[in-house]
Parts: sequence; C-alpha cells; structure tokens
Amino acid sequence: MAVLVTGGARSGKSRFAERYAETLGTSGLYVATMTESDDELQARIGAHRRRRAESGFPWRTVEEPLDVAGVLRRADAESETSGEVILIDCLTLWLSNWLLRLEHEPDADERLERLIGELAEAVASARRPVIAVTNEVGGGVVPAYPLGRRFRDFAGWMNQRVAEACDEVFLVTAGIPVELKRLAFRPDGEGETGH
Repeated sequence: MAVLVTGGARSGKSRFAERYAETLGTSGLYVATMTESDDELQARIGAHRRRRAESGFPWRTVEEPLDVAGVLRRADAESETSGEVILIDCLTLWLSNWLLRLEHEPDADERLERLIGELAEAVASARRPVIAVTNEVGGGVVPAYPLGRRFRDFAGWMNQRVAEACDEVFLVTAGIPVELKRLAFRPDGEGETGH
C-alpha cells in the first residue's frame, strides 16, 4: 500500500502521516529529507523527533536528503522488516535538495524528471506500506524568480506522478485529512460512488 499526504505549510500533514503509519504497521522507518542547515531547522527537526519518541510507536530514522528511492529499495531487501511501515517526510524537501544540487547543470530538467520517475516507481513497487508527505505549492502567486518557478512546476509534476502511484491520497487542511482518490471525478464513470 502506498499513500501520499499533501497540504499546505503547518496543515498537520506530518502529524496525520505519523498517526496513520501507526495503523498500518507495528514499527516505522522514518525517512527524513531535511538537512539541519540552521538553528530554526534544528528546532523543527527536534520537535518532530520528540513527537515521534513520545508517541510510543517504535520509529527508526534514516536521514537521506537525496537517495530516497535507494532507501526504499534497500528497505525492501532487508529480511527483518515484518510489520514496518515507511514514512518519507518530505518529498518537496527532497525535490528542493536535488533542484539546488543540479541548478547549474545543463541537463538538470531531464535528470529531475528521471529522479521523479524513479521515486514514483520505488513508491509503487515497495513491498511494505509507504506514506509520503509532500506540500501543495502551486496555490499562491507565480514566483518572481526562475528557480522558484522551476521548483513550483516540478513540485506539481512530482506530486501528480507520486499520487498516480499511490493507492490513497490525502489532502490535509487545518488538521483535517480528506482522502481524494475516493472523491475524484472520473469522466468515464469508472469508480463513481453515485453522487
């Protein structure tokens, strides 16, 4: 089972994803993509770690800002993983890490497209439940600078690719999760619930 959790900043995405993970497994692998680049980020990371520790759910953490698909493949190769759910927090930070790393490369867009495809495939083919947290970034104004526009565009494309690979997609707003795939309109009528 693969799940995408999306929403705006401070919407309750991570908290919901952690609680949902507790219903899908007996332990968790937390894949953290944020790097501790300043004091404020260190405080945020510390708050997330404390919340997981206080939950009583057994988490192990892997800090990986770039090779998330590799973490998923390696986790599948481990034999002692019965009941473990994987939580990736978050995909937009992962994308930002790659975008900044490849910013001046001539083939950056092609490489980003390939990396997003590899990530979506790794999520779809994981043998354990995977929950991926991401951000909705396209609801505001168009960024005034090229790198911001590239980030916004790639984040939208990434979210679409990963959502397509997932069984469930939750939008979290004001701490309230809504599962979108069940509500999705299908022009051909397939899967309609009769409303």
